[in-house]
Amino acid sequence: MPDLPIVLITGASSGIGAVYADRFARRGHDLVLVARDAQRMETLASTLRAETGVAIEVVKADLTQASDVETVSRRLQEDDRIGVLINNAGAGLSGSFATQSSAAQQNLIALNVSAVVALANAVAPRFARAGTGAIVNIGSVVGLAPEFGMSVYGATKAFVLYLSQGLAVELSPKGVYVQAVVPSGTRTEIWDRSGADPANLPPLMEVADLVDAALVGFDRREPVTVPPLHDAALWDAFQGARQAMLPGFAATVPADRYRA
Repeated sequence: MPDLPIVLITGASSGIGAVYADRFARRGHDLVLVARDAQRMETLASTLRAETGVAIEVVKADLTQASDVETVSRRLQEDDRIGVLINNAGAGLSGSFATQSSAAQQNLIALNVSAVVALANAVAPRFARAGTGAIVNIGSVVGLAPEFGMSVYGATKAFVLYLSQGLAVELSPKGVYVQAVVPSGTRTEIWDRSGADPANLPPLMEVADLVDAALVGFDRREPVTVPPLHDAALWDAFQGARQAMLPGFAATVPADRYRA
């Protein structure tokens, strides 16, 4: 039986990343955990080593910092044992667009967008050459719903979905699996860190339920997994409507409704 690939998980100190670590460890995978809080990762790693016997390495990194992104990117490029990337690290931002500082918005984009692209870009060529590997990007339903009023956060998650779908088109023929996971509100620390008012939080899914559902989609090799969407036909209809527009995008004259 071939060795299972190592799984590298960002944002692994708590929440979704920590549960992914638990689940992959119990599947027998060695892990590389990446986050800012080394002590929390060490505590998690110690527990999982004792309970599962897998090897776990902890890498302290702040993925809003270019130097730390480069460190993790080099590891993904050079370590052929890593066969799964879980691009989970992310943050939220409270307040309206007009009240948020540009610095806070740029920091959010650095983590939710730039780091996701950099790490996927670091590992994709190696996976494509090998004809195997998996990239999992954690998005959000907010990326599909500007009505929720979270403009910058939602835009970052819309980017993650588009990136994942685009990478799936490019990399699936080469044997690389790309999954976008699209959660709804989930009970993680992101709410406290973003400054959200606890009294105004929406109903929240439990983290374990979210990750376990995402892993069902992973095992089925779904390109997009939306755990809170009970009617899968709605997603199929959304995809169908989008794809039905593609031929029209090639038109060389404006639509009649735009012609005087």
